[in-house]
Amino acid sequence: MHTIGFVVFPNFYLLGFAAVTAFELANVVLGEPAYEVTVLSEEGGLVMSSAGVRVETQRFGDAEFDTVMFGSGVEIDIVSGALTAFVRRALRTSRRIAAPCTGAFILAEAGVLDGRRATTHWRFANDLQRRFPTIAVEEDQIFIVDGPVWTSAGMTATIDMALAMIERDHGQEVSRAVARKLVVYHRRTGGQSQFSTLLDLEPKSDRIQKAIDYANANLRNALTVEELADVAGLSPRQFSRAFSAETGQSPAKAVEHLRVEAARLLLEKGRLSLDVIANEVGFSDRERMRRAFLRTVGQPPQAVRRFGRENRGSIEHTQQ
Repeated sequence: MHTIGFVVFPNFYLLGFAAVTAFELANVVLGEPAYEVTVLSEEGGLVMSSAGVRVETQRFGDAEFDTVMFGSGVEIDIVSGALTAFVRRALRTSRRIAAPCTGAFILAEAGVLDGRRATTHWRFANDLQRRFPTIAVEEDQIFIVDGPVWTSAGMTATIDMALAMIERDHGQEVSRAVARKLVVYHRRTGGQSQFSTLLDLEPKSDRIQKAIDYANANLRNALTVEELADVAGLSPRQFSRAFSAETGQSPAKAVEHLRVEAARLLLEKGRLSLDVIANEVGFSDRERMRRAFLRTVGQPPQAVRRFGRENRGSIEHTQQ
C-alpha cells in the first residue's frame, strides 16, 4: 500500500484534488488498493476551500507517508510554524514530497527548495525567485523533479505530476490507462511550456504586434532586427528598444521562442524529419534547433517527438 498525505489549508483550490482522483483511478486500473490517500490539515476537522466546499481532514500527527502532497491556494503567505515543521519532517520521512502551483511557497518557506530546481504557476514565478533567491526557479515548466521534491505549474499541471508519479510507481501502461479514464493525454512532459509564446509577448502597440505577427508567419526568413523594424515602420534602434520595453524580451529571443513553438508542433505530429523541421521554422540545421530547445524547454527535440508519439498512441487506443 502506497500511502499519500494530502495537505490542505483554508482557501485551498479544489482542483488540487484532481491528483487524488488520478491515484483513485490507479487503484481501479490495478484492481487493488495500491494508493491510500489521507487528507491532512494543521487543526484537523472541516477545512473550507476557496470555492466554499468544506473537506474533512485529519490533524497533523506522527503518521508517516510514502508521498506527501501540499495543496495550493489563493494566498501565498499561509505558512505557519506547524506547517513548516510538518514540511521538514515530511522531507525526512517520506519518499517524496510535492507541491503544485502556489504550494511551492510552502516548501520554500520551510527551506526544502534551497539549492533545488523548482517551478510554480508562471504568474507567481518572479515572486518566488525574488523572495527565495537560492532556488533555481524555472517558470516555463509543467513540472520539475529534483531528488525527492516535486513541484508543478498551476491548475491542471497537478494531473501531469500525478500521472508521472503513477508511471514511476507502476509503469507507463498503468499511467496511460489512468489518463484515458481521466480523458486527458497520457501526460505532458515536465519540460513542456506552460503557455503560448504569442500570449506571453502581449505587446502594447500595434506596430510591435504587427512585427510579431509577421515573424510568426515568416519563420523561414532570417528575421533580422532590420527586417522586423521595417515591418514596424521604425528604425532598428527604435524597434529594439520598443520591442524589449513592451514584451520584456529581445527580438532575437522572441523569434527563437516562436521557432521552438512552431517546431514543437511539427515534432508532435511526427511526420517530418528533424532536418526538414529545422529548415521549415528557420533554424537552418538540426544542431541549432537542438540548442534552442535545450535553452527554451530544457529537452532536446527527440524527447518532444517521443512524447507526441505516446500521445497519438493513447488517443488511438481510446478511440478503438
